[in-house]
Amino acid sequence: MKKVHSQNIFLIGPMGAGKSSVGKFLANKLDMHFYDSDEEIEKRTGVDIGWIFDIEGETGFRKRENIVITELANLPNIVLATGGGSVVMSETQEVLKKHGFVIYLEVSLSYQHTRTMNETRRPLLRVENREEVIEKLHAEQVPIYESLADYRVLTDNRSVQAVAEDIMHFLKFSK
Repeated sequence: MKKVHSQNIFLIGPMGAGKSSVGKFLANKLDMHFYDSDEEIEKRTGVDIGWIFDIEGETGFRKRENIVITELANLPNIVLATGGGSVVMSETQEVLKKHGFVIYLEVSLSYQHTRTMNETRRPLLRVENREEVIEKLHAEQVPIYESLADYRVLTDNRSVQAVAEDIMHFLKFSK
């Protein structure tokens, strides 16, 4: 049994996996507070993620992301949807492992391509070779997601409710 800070739940996984949608639903069902790390960064800076990437680069953004995730992880009773690349920093990995249950929302490459096809807000996908970028990120980040996860759930062609119910079932036997 994992001892965690106030039973927080952290959702990790690639862009398009459904972290925000599942997180909102889960928080509502479990009477917890929901946060999305990207939304929090935008709220605190007053600019969108793309602007931060343009001015500070990915490294600058990841530093901001780590600060926000660390602050949020220290709150009690939260569900946090993290950014897809948030796990690349070892400091962020440690925070997630220490302060809650880490749930990996897994998505196949084909489903991820479909979910992000018309996406315009994701800075890493503002390129001609979107599919190549998604595949590269997948290869780099999936091993990290798998190593961090207390639980994995596939989201392909599944409703938000079905994914959330899988997570709640897991948590029921883990707390």
